[in-house]
Amino acid sequence: MIIRAMQKSDYEVVYKLWCEIKGFGIRSIDDSKENIENFLDRNPNLSVVAVIDEEIVGSILCGHDGRTGGFYHVCVHKDHRKKGIAHEMTKFCLEALKAQKINKIALIAFKNNDLGNEFWKHYGFTLREDANYYDLSLNEYNQTSFNA
Repeated sequence: MIIRAMQKSDYEVVYKLWCEIKGFGIRSIDDSKENIENFLDRNPNLSVVAVIDEEIVGSILCGHDGRTGGFYHVCVHKDHRKKGIAHEMTKFCLEALKAQKINKIALIAFKNNDLGNEFWKHYGFTLREDANYYDLSLNEYNQTSFNA
């Protein structure tokens, strides 16, 4: 297994992987090639892919605002789960954030994502019960669709 920084040229394969993940939410604009390339430019060498036999089997979009890091679209292909891939990708991203002096990370895991929620708890992330999460769409065309 190879864990490496995600490159712009990985987009098509990573997007296809996202589309195969059950319950995964994909935004029509934010997850476009152009926007993901912009995200990678703003956050160089922070996002990661896992490669087995020259096939991308996992990814994490990772970035920060100078204060707090964020993980987005964390996934491992269903045929490659429970092999330590998510752990290694998370480790890569956390080390990259620490190198940039980021001291905290936040992420969203949907309540019905039992596997993901167990992973984050096991990894040491704390479920915040003292805060509410709000969002506001600034573009009515940026629709989220969830994979069946």
